[in-house]
Amino acid sequence: MEPSTGDQQTASDEETRSERLNRELDQLLNELRVVLPGVQVLLAFLLTAPFTVRFHDLPASARNVYFGGVTLVAVASVLLMAPAVHHRLRFRRGTKEEMIRTANGLALGGMVCLGLGLGSAVYVAGEAAFPGAWVRWVGPAVVVAAFVVWFVLPFRYRTRRPPADEQDA
Repeated sequence: MEPSTGDQQTASDEETRSERLNRELDQLLNELRVVLPGVQVLLAFLLTAPFTVRFHDLPASARNVYFGGVTLVAVASVLLMAPAVHHRLRFRRGTKEEMIRTANGLALGGMVCLGLGLGSAVYVAGEAAFPGAWVRWVGPAVVVAAFVVWFVLPFRYRTRRPPADEQDA
C-alpha cells in the first residue's frame, strides 16, 4: 500500500487486508458493546410501563406512541445484536468483508430505530408527567437532536475520502 498523504505513516498504512478487516470488525463490535446496554435498559423500562397504575390514564394517542416506541427499541435491539450473531454463524467462512458491510448497515439501522424509540419514550414520559402540556414535544426534539448528532455532525469534520483500500467498513 502507498503511504498516506501526511508526512507520517500510520499503523493502518502497513496493515494487510486481513489485519484491516480484523481491526474493522473489532471496532464495530466494540462500538456495539457500548450501545447495547443502554438499549437493553431502555427496552426493559419500556416493557414494564404498561404494568404501572397510571399507564391506563394516558390518552390513547400516547399509548399508541408508546407501543411504537417499544417496537422501535425492540427492533433496534435486534439490529444492534445481529452483527455478533452474524459473526458467530459465519466464523471462518471467508465472508468477513461482506459481513462487515452488512453489520455496518444493521448498526446504522439500529441507531435510527433507537433514536426514534428514545424520542417516543420521552414523548410518553412528558405526556404522563404533564398531561396535555408542551413538554411532550421534547420527544420529537430528542429525535432531531439524535439525527443531527449521530448522522449530520460526523460529516462536518470529514475532510478527505481515503482510497478504497483504506476505508473503514
